[in-house]
Amino acid sequence: MPQDRIKLNEQITVGSQPDEAQLKHLVAEGFKSIINLRTDDEKDQVLSPVDEGDKAQHLGLMYEHLPVTADGIKPAQVDRFREVVANMLPPVYVHCARGKRAAAMAIMQIAVAEGLSGDQALEKAQQMGCDCDSGELKEFVKSYIDSQR
Repeated sequence: MPQDRIKLNEQITVGSQPDEAQLKHLVAEGFKSIINLRTDDEKDQVLSPVDEGDKAQHLGLMYEHLPVTADGIKPAQVDRFREVVANMLPPVYVHCARGKRAAAMAIMQIAVAEGLSGDQALEKAQQMGCDCDSGELKEFVKSYIDSQR
């Protein structure tokens, strides 16, 4: 199982990309859905987005591929992510390469749903072990959340 994963709430856990055996383990743990944020051309993918989707669906998981780059997240991508999460069966495992993008996207979704401010969300994220440590990502997360209030 990905060792660098964080359960944010009962609906969402974030982390690194699972391999085929780890997908099976996610099913055994009760996960119902997977969102893959890796882009098609990212290096060091254990499974391509297409292969991961095929394997996940074969195991009975809902699967969505929403490619996002850490330095290029757009508000429309976050809106789409929030829409996808709302339509998936929980619990949902959201991943990218190491979990940083996944954490940022999930924190924005949770913060908007809970009515948190950007600062409150970043503080909560840090308490849970999700640190949006790059200045640009941190600012984007804060401004997106605050724009939804």
